[in-house]
Amino acid sequence: MAGAGISKVHFNSSPRPTLGVEWEVALVDKQTRDLSNTAAAVFEACGDLQSTEGRPLITKELLRNTVELVSGKHDTVGEVVDELRMAQDAVRKAADPLGVDVYCAGTHPFAQWSTQLLTRSAHYDELIERTQWWGRQMLIWGVHVHVGVSHPEKVFPILNTLLLSYPHLLALSASSPMWAGVDTGYASNRALMFQQLPTAGLPFQFENWNQFEAFAHDQIKTGVFEQLGGMHWDIRPAPKWGTIEVRICDGTPTRAELTALVALIHCLIVEIDRRVESGETMPTIPPWHVQENKWRAARYGLDAIIITDAASNERLITDDLMDLLNRLEPTAKSLGCENELAMVADIPKRGASYQRQRRVAAAAQGDLVAVVDSIVRELRQ
Repeated sequence: MAGAGISKVHFNSSPRPTLGVEWEVALVDKQTRDLSNTAAAVFEACGDLQSTEGRPLITKELLRNTVELVSGKHDTVGEVVDELRMAQDAVRKAADPLGVDVYCAGTHPFAQWSTQLLTRSAHYDELIERTQWWGRQMLIWGVHVHVGVSHPEKVFPILNTLLLSYPHLLALSASSPMWAGVDTGYASNRALMFQQLPTAGLPFQFENWNQFEAFAHDQIKTGVFEQLGGMHWDIRPAPKWGTIEVRICDGTPTRAELTALVALIHCLIVEIDRRVESGETMPTIPPWHVQENKWRAARYGLDAIIITDAASNERLITDDLMDLLNRLEPTAKSLGCENELAMVADIPKRGASYQRQRRVAAAAQGDLVAVVDSIVRELRQ
């Protein structure tokens, strides 16, 4: 419980399960296919690109090879993806005369972190000063999905149950098998890289909002972070926006996969929210199972055998995914995203990005330039 003297964390409750997405994309040289530190020139060429709410559609990130595409607040998956498509087209148009293409995956297959330039800001400067070598290593890209929640007391019951679906989201989106020219053997090397930061990784499973307020107080008082935005959990409350923010997914190299994953996350949170609202006792699993599931999904992707409940039962992730999609169909219908949710099942059929990248590399006798070519081509399509 939050005790005397502990500040309350105000949650700007969202009356509807609104949706917003942040999509990190990278810039690569058209000739060498290495990363290009040209984000500043791209921003200048794009000008003041804004959402219908008057917020920027593109923003800076830690590295100067990265542009973040940011949707406004919407009610449907289709609206979000349409806005992100507009932002992506504007970035591509700005990048093209600079000899640069737009690229998106969890990592770049051969780029070296030591040659990347940092975006200067007080927040980023403090991050690098504190985290040093590990902070400079963060040559990674992801997708962040916000879903509105109506009351702070629902946040952790939803979040704790959502952790059961953590491995599904990671395996479906896994797109970072290669790092600095080497196949790591992992489907998502990004997931394990990012958790090295002291404020990143899996969230704590608090029972209520008061416990979270006590945690936030402790972290700020001891200087772990100065504001809640410095808490980089894989799933976190975003009190400023009144949302739960899901940050599990690797960078997504196609709009079809982005659409499918956003629909899945939207349906998951809304379905759990409605069950919490009805008074249902929600399923959870212990933190050690959550941690193991994260590792299994990062290592084996869609071939992972995951732990499905607190009784330590296990199942092949793709089998469990099919049952999950069936369970979410009524929710998808109520949200108007039945077609988008159905696209999730196409990912295992086609192969997740980590699988496609390995196929391209094998066909090209290990030439990783061909892998970058394939990802750029997928994003264009």
